[in-house]
Amino acid sequence: MSNTTGTRIPGRNILAVPGPTNIPDAVLRAMVVSMEDHRSSRFPELANGVLSDLKRLYKTTSGQPFIFPSSGTGAWEAALTNTLSPGDRVLVARFGQFSHLWADMAQRLGFEVDIIDVDWGEGVPVARVEEVLRADKKHQIKGILACHNETATGVTSDIGALRHAMDNAHHPALLFVDGVSSIGCIDFRMDDWRVDLAVTGSQKGLMLPAGLGILCVSPKALKAMEHAKSKRCYFDLGDMIKANATGYFPYTPALSLLYGLRAALDLLFEEGLDNVFARHHYLAAGVRAAVTEGWGLELCAKAPKWHSDTVTAIVVPQGFNAAHVIDTAFRRYNLALGAGLSKVAGKVFRIGHLGDLNELMLTSAISGAEMAMLDVGIDVRPGSGTGVATQYWRTHDRTRKAQQPAQAEPVEPLRRVSAA
Repeated sequence: MSNTTGTRIPGRNILAVPGPTNIPDAVLRAMVVSMEDHRSSRFPELANGVLSDLKRLYKTTSGQPFIFPSSGTGAWEAALTNTLSPGDRVLVARFGQFSHLWADMAQRLGFEVDIIDVDWGEGVPVARVEEVLRADKKHQIKGILACHNETATGVTSDIGALRHAMDNAHHPALLFVDGVSSIGCIDFRMDDWRVDLAVTGSQKGLMLPAGLGILCVSPKALKAMEHAKSKRCYFDLGDMIKANATGYFPYTPALSLLYGLRAALDLLFEEGLDNVFARHHYLAAGVRAAVTEGWGLELCAKAPKWHSDTVTAIVVPQGFNAAHVIDTAFRRYNLALGAGLSKVAGKVFRIGHLGDLNELMLTSAISGAEMAMLDVGIDVRPGSGTGVATQYWRTHDRTRKAQQPAQAEPVEPLRRVSAA
């Protein structure tokens, strides 16, 4: 790693993007294995174990998990092509880059896509979805595509409320959910919310390198496969079902990543899923306090009900370019911050707070972002963000989701800034 003068920056890179995330040492060690025969009689012990424990992660007893050697995008494609036919209508709420990309994929795969456009900074508009479904008297809409956590804007949607809206409309559409940056970090209840197809990837809450696309499928969605006519090959769930039933995969699996997944699931269950979710909420609340109370800046998420516990998107003041903050943080302080995407490019930078993370790791990210903002001319008071965040964490319990208001020390009011 070098800075602008070409000299090496000593120390470790501080990874504060919303994926890939930091990999625990235990997971790194688990992946350092000699290659072995994935057709051996011992292999099903590994495969069956991780597939079974993924059901615990998704909170399902009836859903069936599938693991593809791909990114989460591959699992998106598997979800769509295995349950829908060309020309089928799907309804998508678009409120960020990743909900946009899922809609784009559906169009490119030959489905008719109805899009509800929402301001970036909000989430799934449950009432509007219900209106559309009530008007669909002939049930032509076959699927609802919802992004549980929109990584581009730091917004989490209420999937339970969406299911309630579907029930109110008495609509039989399949419920597809993108949980790439939520599952393993934010409470996800596949059975309670009757989610039909839920997608995640290995590089977020599962604390692994990218390379595993994971899909969990309800019995209703498995039944829909019988009539789905979309072409598929690599992502054919039928091939997976036959091979997984014997403890194997239809093609070469990502062996090292499967050993890492085994170790990552063990760590999550050892901490306890409820504790994992509470820790993410507690860490996220400290970051949000740093942004709004310490720096006096705005979040991209427009209201507390949308706040994400895995990523915070920070809006830079008018006249400043967030890309300059990100580049300065990277080149001068060895800190990787998330960039703004598409509509919010240059307007926001993002701090990821998911996976294997604690208070001191996040303090480094807040401090580096603060220094980078000062370097580009954004008028924040030095130490203001870290002061508020650390005071929040000192006065709150990381294992309790129900938080009392922070008793933070008063922070000197900040001057509103404009471009020089």
